[in-house]
Amino acid sequence: MSLKSVLFSALFAAAALPVHALDSSAGKLTVTRVADGFDQPWGVEAVPDGGILVTERGGELIHLHADGRRTFVRGVPKVVARGQGGLLDVMIPRDFATTRLVYLSYSNRDGNSYGTALGVGRLSADGTQLEGFKRIFQAARGFSGGRHFGSRIVEARDGTIFLTLGDRGDRPSAQDRRNHNGAVIRVRKTGITPPNNPFVGQPGTEPEIYSYGHRNPQGAALDLQGNLWVAEHGAQGGDEVNKITPGANYGWPVISYGRHYSGAKIGEGTSKRGMEQPEHYWDPSIAPSGMMIYSGKLWPEWKGDIFVGSLKFDMISRLDGRSMAEERLSSRETGRVRDVIEAPSGAIWFLSVADGALYEITP
Repeated sequence: MSLKSVLFSALFAAAALPVHALDSSAGKLTVTRVADGFDQPWGVEAVPDGGILVTERGGELIHLHADGRRTFVRGVPKVVARGQGGLLDVMIPRDFATTRLVYLSYSNRDGNSYGTALGVGRLSADGTQLEGFKRIFQAARGFSGGRHFGSRIVEARDGTIFLTLGDRGDRPSAQDRRNHNGAVIRVRKTGITPPNNPFVGQPGTEPEIYSYGHRNPQGAALDLQGNLWVAEHGAQGGDEVNKITPGANYGWPVISYGRHYSGAKIGEGTSKRGMEQPEHYWDPSIAPSGMMIYSGKLWPEWKGDIFVGSLKFDMISRLDGRSMAEERLSSRETGRVRDVIEAPSGAIWFLSVADGALYEITP
């Protein structure tokens, strides 16, 4: 057994004690460390049998089994762990009980460039291997740089899949529909383009594009009505939460509420005809990451509220689903929050990059 495997063998037993209280508008909450020892964790997903899958940006997919074992899943694709790229999100579809499919997003070499890819494999019965992993989507027109890959994976109610992609540090490409940069794409589970995508059949447009004009959306979730929302990084100021409309242009880099890091003005201002306004924006930037819209299972008063992790201010931002008023949930555990999801129990799980741990928030 490798040293890394030995270190990881502690799993739940070493961590399943409350470590801190967190003050909130819903009263004092308990923050429990579920597992630690992760190296740059990026995405987390619950396995229906009670386990948990966690991605590490360097290229590992870790299975926290319901019985307390921890294994490194074999059969994961080779990734380009460069800059902000690597193994990114993980998504388990609703039909997992019959298909055992697991979807991964990752940065992939495409010739001399790098781009965001989406692939799928079948988790073996013992949960230790992704069998028959296959890439089903590759972003057109990659770049050699290591910035702005996106990327979150969300299963729509109709079973299609949304994937968010960043502009790869090439700002104008987010307005160029001949490539996938700065877009939300929508594909079927096999990677085929749905015929009702908004730009199907339009010359000079990649047919997978569902919306465009995004900078670097690293959070995405469905609301309780099945609508897609994304959280995306702005430049200096101007981080956004957007409700996605098929075919819509979200403005980057023509409009923004932020400024370039040099202090220079971005584009043409904060609004332009034909470009969407954000539902909420942060200034100063919080560096938004994973995103979840809450069911209300444990906290009915938070039903429909939006939770977004912050990589900058060591907190989780809770936005009221009606007014967008913000509450900042902060404790010593909420350091550089990379992902936020709702657990099957209704608890809130979040990944902290600061200490490489998975935490659970309960009443």
